[in-house]
Amino acid sequence: MKKVYLVTEDGHSFEGYSFGADKEVCGELVFNTAMVGYIEALTDPAYYGQILVQTFPMVGNYGIISEDFENNCSVKALIVREWCDTPSNFRCEYDLDKFLKDNDVAGIYGIDTREITKYLRENGTMNAKICYSVPENLDDIKNFKIVDAVSKVTCDKVSVYAADGDAKYNVTVVDYGVKKSFIAELCKRGCNVKVVPANTKAEEILADKPDGVMLSGGPGDPSEYFDYLAEVAKLMGKVPMFGIGLGHQMMALVNGGKIEKLKYGHRGGNQPSHKVGTNRTYITSQNNGYTVVADKLTRGVVSFINANDDTCEGIEYPDFKAFSVQFYPESIAGLHSTSFLYDRFIELMGGN
Repeated sequence: MKKVYLVTEDGHSFEGYSFGADKEVCGELVFNTAMVGYIEALTDPAYYGQILVQTFPMVGNYGIISEDFENNCSVKALIVREWCDTPSNFRCEYDLDKFLKDNDVAGIYGIDTREITKYLRENGTMNAKICYSVPENLDDIKNFKIVDAVSKVTCDKVSVYAADGDAKYNVTVVDYGVKKSFIAELCKRGCNVKVVPANTKAEEILADKPDGVMLSGGPGDPSEYFDYLAEVAKLMGKVPMFGIGLGHQMMALVNGGKIEKLKYGHRGGNQPSHKVGTNRTYITSQNNGYTVVADKLTRGVVSFINANDDTCEGIEYPDFKAFSVQFYPESIAGLHSTSFLYDRFIELMGGN
C-alpha cells in the first residue's frame, strides 16, 4: 500500500494508494460516469493524454478481456475508488493491475472519486499529476498540454477488413483514433472496410472510388488539426460521409462551425441526446471535451442536441449526402438504440 497523491494545477490534492505502473505522471484530469465498460474506456484513443477518473465505485470486477479492446491503451493514468483484485467472470483473462502494468499506466485506488468528480464539475477540467509527495512548485502540472494527439493514436499503415458475408459497399475509414466497434458495425452491414492513417490525402482516398467515407472519433482539439481539416474539406460533397466524435467536429469546422471547450466534457454511457423535431431522446455513450457552436454553421442543420446542456450533438448536410454525430452509435455494452445511424450511412451509399 504505497501512498500517492493526485495534485491538480490549482494546488488541490487528494490522497490514495498506488497500483498499476509505479510512476509519476501528468495529464488532463477527466471523469467517466459509466457503470460498466472500463475496458472500452481504457482502450478508447480519445482518452489520449488524460488521467481518467471512474465515478463508479468498484472497477476491475470482471477483469480484463482482450476481445473487448477497442484499440491500444491511451490513458495516462486511472483513478478508482475501489480496485477489485479478484475478478470473477467466465471471460476474464487477467486482472486490471496487470493490464495497467503491461501498458505502463499509473493507477490510484482508495481515493475519494466522488470528491474529485464534484471538484471537476465545479471548477472544470484541469491538469493534474500523480506523485509521491505534494510538490511546492506546480509549473510542470500547469504547463502540461496534449499536443498533436491524433498522430500518436492513428494507424501507421493501411488495414483492410472484409465484409461479413456478401460485400455490397466499400468504405474508407479515416483513423483519427478509430474504435474496433465502428469497423465491426460496417462489416456486418456488408461493407469492405479500408482503414487509412489520419494524414492520408483526400485525392488518395477518392482515387479508390469508395462508396462512402467515415471520419472516426479521436482525441484533442480539432481546431488545431489544420492539415487534416484541409483534407476533410476536399472530401465534402465528393462521396457520402459519416463523422463520429472528432470526425463530427472536423466536418463542422470545414462548414463554418466553431469549436469551444466544455467545462468538464461529456464522458460516459448515460448522455441523453435528443433528436431534433421528434419526441425521442436516446441514451448514448460519449467521450468528448469539445462541442460544436452550431449557430456559426454556414451549411448543415442540427439534428441532435444534448438534453442536459443543449449543446450540438449531430448535424445533417443534405446537399453533401453527409451527416455526423458527437456521440458513439454503439451497439455494445447494452447501448443499441442509435446503431440505426450505421443503417442511415448504408442508405446514403445505396443512393449514390
